[in-house]
Amino acid sequence: MTDALSPPRLTSLARGGGCGCKLDPAVLDGLLAGSPAAGLVPANLVVDAATRDDAAVWIINAETALVATTDFFAPVVDDPFEFGRIAATNALSDVYAMGASPIFCLALLGMPVDQIPADQIRRILEGGKSVAENAGAPIAGGHSIDSAEPFYGLVALGLAHPDRIRTNAMAKPGDILVLGKPLGIGVYSAAMKREMLCDSDYKEMIASTTRLNTPGPDLAALDGVRAITDVTGFGLLGHLKEICAASGVSAEIDARNLPVFDGARKLAEKGVKTGASGRNWKAVSGFVTLPDGLSDPDRDLLTDPQTSGGLLVSVRPDAVDVVLEIFNRHGHDQACAIGTVASGTPGIAVR
Repeated sequence: MTDALSPPRLTSLARGGGCGCKLDPAVLDGLLAGSPAAGLVPANLVVDAATRDDAAVWIINAETALVATTDFFAPVVDDPFEFGRIAATNALSDVYAMGASPIFCLALLGMPVDQIPADQIRRILEGGKSVAENAGAPIAGGHSIDSAEPFYGLVALGLAHPDRIRTNAMAKPGDILVLGKPLGIGVYSAAMKREMLCDSDYKEMIASTTRLNTPGPDLAALDGVRAITDVTGFGLLGHLKEICAASGVSAEIDARNLPVFDGARKLAEKGVKTGASGRNWKAVSGFVTLPDGLSDPDRDLLTDPQTSGGLLVSVRPDAVDVVLEIFNRHGHDQACAIGTVASGTPGIAVR
């Protein structure tokens, strides 16, 4: 292979892109059923796969917890540098979602080396490196393979005080739900594949997917912040379902208050969506009550797979203003309250 090779579009080499590549939630549940086995979990491992949380947490001592996660996916855009940035931002998000600060990363790379020139692969790595270093978590190594489809991502490690770890199992009745980024990234990526995405919407997509979820540690430092997760491949309803199931609570979402990119809403109304949105709806349909008359595009946006999506925070009512101020200070100025947490059988009601 030489750098003179005329490369295909990155997105043309993969069946899915971004967090839309995730396994069907129902398939994943089946694969993870019964894991990890009872009795095999060390006492220091205080967060594992049992509640489908964003990262694992290992208590080192009374002052320090180690947070570990990994995330990788196929290209969601064709620009190799931007693909690297998006994948790295997305991987680091799970560290922030636990309330931790990232410390270093390892890269995961799979490329069809007979189809993608070396200079483009280097650009992917450079994009990831730029984001990791901006987060204060340099890439210290990694692993690469020659694969049929391209993928890139990171193993990300972070540190936090054990008292500041926030999981998806800590929401309480009476909490307010706050979402940090607008929905619609999956719609944008689907439109891009169909060559329907305008320049302004593309720039909006890049800006959102490369904006680090840095509010996480500051949010976790507030007593009023109960649970944190991030909204990624399973869509808003899928990740809120995980909070409800893990916390033993129900939730109500006000569809009128949901932040959605204007361009994504217009595209959704034209029928643009990912295959993952329908799959995500199938996985949550028995858990969710929808209002009469909700349009198909609105339902699709509720299950739209987000790549590097926003933090979803369950917070005491008296701390909402401070939470929104923290989001705004970190450049997440579209964060807003979207619903409430209640007692009762776990489930989600959309109003």
